[in-house]
Amino acid sequence: MGNTTGLRERKKALTRQAVHEAALRLTVEHGLDNVTVEAIADAANISRRTFSNYFDGKEDALLYGDEQRLDTLVTRVREQPAGRTAWQALRGALQILYSETGGPDREWHQRARLAMNHPSLLARQLAGRVRLERELSQAVAGREQPGDVRPEVITAAFLAAMRVATQWWCADRETRSLYELTVLALDEVARPFD
Repeated sequence: MGNTTGLRERKKALTRQAVHEAALRLTVEHGLDNVTVEAIADAANISRRTFSNYFDGKEDALLYGDEQRLDTLVTRVREQPAGRTAWQALRGALQILYSETGGPDREWHQRARLAMNHPSLLARQLAGRVRLERELSQAVAGREQPGDVRPEVITAAFLAAMRVATQWWCADRETRSLYELTVLALDEVARPFD
């Protein structure tokens, strides 16, 4: 039974990834407004009904890669050594995430640029960030907070720095990596928390 469940979950993960990749490819080729759920389902070789089992809409399918990365970030925060402050745990987890993934890839850059230019994507992304902020705040809640700063404030500052770094990274002619820009933004924000 355990092997069947494991195989089923792997197949589901592969289907989600295939749908995400199809959504990204079609959106880059044709623009978000010109892509339908049916077209994404066809490109992923699944039915419209199967699509609905995995995603609520094309925006969710498109942003799936971001969601996976951010879920991993929450896990890495929870895995940080107990002696680290909330801010140190957040930064340490981010550093591990970048080292594990090799940093952001072309698809991440495409998703970030798309989200900045499409209100429906931006709304979905912001909803995901609200969930992320809540989960990160819970993950750091038991850690030392410099100056009795609440976990929600530290987490909001951390995510704001990440958002600004992403905007810098997506700017025309930016040559620095997202990680370099994120460290720069975090350093500017960190002074009260370090």
